[in-house]
Amino acid sequence: MKTRFMKALVTSVVLGLGATSAASAAECIAPANPGGGWDFTCRQIGKIMFDIGAVDQPIQVTNMAGGGGGLAFTHVVSERDDDADLIVAASSATSTRLAQNAYAGMTADQVRFVGAIGIDPGVIVVAADSPHQTLADLLNAVVADPSAYTFAGGSAVGGFDHMKPLMLLQRAGLTDITKVKYIGLDGGGDAITQTIGGFTQAMTGDMSEIVGFLASGDVRALAVLTSERVPGFESIPTAVEQGFDVVAGNWRGLYIPRGVSDETFQMWAGRLQQVADSAEWKEAMTANGLAPFTLVGNDFQGYIDNLIVEIRQMSKDIGVIQ
Repeated sequence: MKTRFMKALVTSVVLGLGATSAASAAECIAPANPGGGWDFTCRQIGKIMFDIGAVDQPIQVTNMAGGGGGLAFTHVVSERDDDADLIVAASSATSTRLAQNAYAGMTADQVRFVGAIGIDPGVIVVAADSPHQTLADLLNAVVADPSAYTFAGGSAVGGFDHMKPLMLLQRAGLTDITKVKYIGLDGGGDAITQTIGGFTQAMTGDMSEIVGFLASGDVRALAVLTSERVPGFESIPTAVEQGFDVVAGNWRGLYIPRGVSDETFQMWAGRLQQVADSAEWKEAMTANGLAPFTLVGNDFQGYIDNLIVEIRQMSKDIGVIQ
């Protein structure tokens, strides 16, 4: 009864159905206010699931802001652990915060990560007049003299923008990542401005943050951190094809309660795969600057498990957590 009351209290929207039939519909929690990335994930994926027949009723969308996703995570773990009709929007911020124990003792293994089907690709960018023409040029130079280089990003120290160059530099042979200098600014635009102005030597961020600067010719993108080149930006090589096995960006995905059955886990993975394969989702990605990134079921859970281990260790190495 308590759970049903909470669902009725915080539900912000019911897609297409009246309250009578919505009571038995699946629910997607967006752990933020309307208008952000988690809200987009719930609304777009939920709508498309219904439109293509993956679910037989529209999916309720509940906005539950607080604690950078921590309020929703705690709610799912403590009150909805066996709810087979519940999905929750997640992103790279979710896994980073879990790795850094930002959810007050909650851990990633208390839920099941069911899949991701799109990504705002990570990028490494230098000013147009930078001497570094390739990702290897930049990384090798930083490895040789870390004190001479500073990366700028739109997240705080220890955030995911900070982690991207650390992952790359580890694969380039840097053994002490505490030597890497990073400045966290208020958004990717400020980070790019610092790099264009010569105050930092490179910018680490997401594709959506650099499109206008690429068009104006102010910056050069050395790498996109996806498994394949991004449609519309085919001239930018991936880090993988340049020999640095890093796929990182702001992925859009879902988790579900830990206590549901394996059959429920596979059911939601299958539904998410149907969305990924749909023309409707491809249109949504194009309209919102996302690139393909499809990992569902056990493959995605394994990806998250490895990512959290890596981020946790790097966070300890640079002193963000103990």
